[in-house]
Amino acid sequence: MPPPPLSFEPLTPTSFLDRAAAAHSDRTAVIDGDRRWTYTEFRERCTRLAGALAGMSEARPVAVLAPNTHVLLEAHFGVVWAGVPLVAVNTRLSAREIAYILQHSGASVLIHDPTFDALADDALARLDSPPRRIRAGEDYEALLAAAEPVRHTPSDELALLSINYTSGTTGRPKGVMYHHRGAYLQSMAMVGHTGLTPSAVHLWTLPMFHCNGWCFPWAVTAAAATHVCLPKVDPAQVWRLIREEGVTHLNGAPTVLSMIAYAEEAAALPAGRTVRIATGGAPPSPAILRRMESLGFDLTHLYGLTETYGPAMICDRRPEWDSLEERTRVRLMARQGVGNMISCVPRVIDENGNDVPADGETAGQIVLRGNNVMLGYLDDPAATAAAAPDGWFRTGDIGVVHPDGYVELRDRAKDIIISGGENIASIEVEQAIMDHPAVREAAVIAVPDPQWGEVPAAYVTLLDGLAATEQEIIDHVRQRLARFKAPKSVTFGELPKTSTGKIQKFVLRERRATSQAG
Repeated sequence: MPPPPLSFEPLTPTSFLDRAAAAHSDRTAVIDGDRRWTYTEFRERCTRLAGALAGMSEARPVAVLAPNTHVLLEAHFGVVWAGVPLVAVNTRLSAREIAYILQHSGASVLIHDPTFDALADDALARLDSPPRRIRAGEDYEALLAAAEPVRHTPSDELALLSINYTSGTTGRPKGVMYHHRGAYLQSMAMVGHTGLTPSAVHLWTLPMFHCNGWCFPWAVTAAAATHVCLPKVDPAQVWRLIREEGVTHLNGAPTVLSMIAYAEEAAALPAGRTVRIATGGAPPSPAILRRMESLGFDLTHLYGLTETYGPAMICDRRPEWDSLEERTRVRLMARQGVGNMISCVPRVIDENGNDVPADGETAGQIVLRGNNVMLGYLDDPAATAAAAPDGWFRTGDIGVVHPDGYVELRDRAKDIIISGGENIASIEVEQAIMDHPAVREAAVIAVPDPQWGEVPAAYVTLLDGLAATEQEIIDHVRQRLARFKAPKSVTFGELPKTSTGKIQKFVLRERRATSQAG
């Protein structure tokens, strides 16, 4: 029997803006450069965007190619209120990749920032039936001014909300389908775990196109907090906004944290002032955790994938950890943790699908399920079935379960180094390297070896003004880990990264293969 209207309303994250506008109408919702909008104005703009798109979208998705500006933020409500899914496009993709996404998603409209005029030209020229084009700026503002407000809400909370495309480093990117219920619940989890309130000021250092910004466009709005848009992560700008706008929250990969922590403008926050940071995409090193703590930042480690609306797990900080000595505390905080408050309990399974013992040693694959797991891959039932053969999503990440129930990531399955029959977790070696006082970042990959089959090779970025030699790095690791785990070579320089700050190990492998072939 269907639930009575009195006790049921389909969940959708766009409802958070209705509530915020009703309860906090005159408070600042969005800051973008020198422009500011209240929650009443923010909602009005989103409903007008919905009105403009409702007719021209022809019930097909709307794509947005933009940095972290008010346009992409408004799209998270306006596109959905038009009754169609949002496709937030990675701004660092090539024209060929963007053309594929537009075609595969069936996008009817492309809204793009003027900084991507040439990229949009190139992508659209590759399509026989390109989507209609809307350029942010005067065209976009005129469109909103002429539109009548519209607010479509779904009757089915499992309806398609958005399509997020994977990086596609091993083939065509896959379209990950999010539903309204999942995004609503994931947003609430982010509010709860990061302590968002109406007094919070959230700085957009995480790309909104990445997993819909981990659902923070909706989470920040649910809390009626203030969004501060930041088109590009510039450490000087980050520190200026922290000080001038009173930023209380931001998110990003460990590489973003490193940029902030070691910027020229970095200085400890005033006594009593804290900025809460959620980080994910790679395990933060104990070294960066210590550095951020010394500056007055409160850091929480999250774990997830595009397929899980971003963070499905959180290293839920226990109060008793605060009394532990620093090295032990930061080691515990670097773990991936437990399921977030709306997740099912994560599992780590062996090759037969059995749960591994919670001994902190036995490794297996991390698997997930629940409301914050995707509907599936768009038009790819085979890939969907392969990803979840028994109703549990295979993450491809290798981890262990500690006796306290916290999961710790040991490596991506493809990044495990097998040297002389011994498994070496690249993450373990990377964290040992990053404990060196001169190191900012490190990546470790497997390289062929005639004797051992594979051996670790390290790629290291040093802190400005500091120095270290290859042998110093190797000796540093040997003092902390078994000798066979130490890198056999160290290459110094900047590391290739994705738009979300993840280190691209596949690029390092390609460079290595090319140099050896030459």
